[in-house]
Amino acid sequence: MDLILFIILLILLGLTIYFRFFHTPKYLTPLTQEDFIKGYRKAQLIDVREPREYEGGHILGARNIPMSQLRQRLNEIRKDQPVYLYCQSGARCKQAAQTLKKKHGVESLYHLKGGFKKWSGKIKKKQR
Repeated sequence: MDLILFIILLILLGLTIYFRFFHTPKYLTPLTQEDFIKGYRKAQLIDVREPREYEGGHILGARNIPMSQLRQRLNEIRKDQPVYLYCQSGARCKQAAQTLKKKHGVESLYHLKGGFKKWSGKIKKKQR
């Protein structure tokens, strides 16, 4: 009996991890770097990493609205324009997209597949 309960808990844990980190919701479109570059200049480009990460290097033209501040800053994001999101690896983008869709009604949501760590385009760093 204990073994069955243990197996059920492992399955639930595995499903939780999958949906939290690997599953992309239907309303969020993953884009390759090439496709991301084609569209982000005509959209709202938002870096959802924390300020220290952003200052260490970000995509040219990106606005920093950290995931930790997103709910308080929803009014800074237009609902009628596409939103291009990126973070370090992609996990925070999924959280941000969920908030933007459910709490703010944004329809056109895209994210950089692989995140900033896979980005090889132009970047800007804060001068010290």
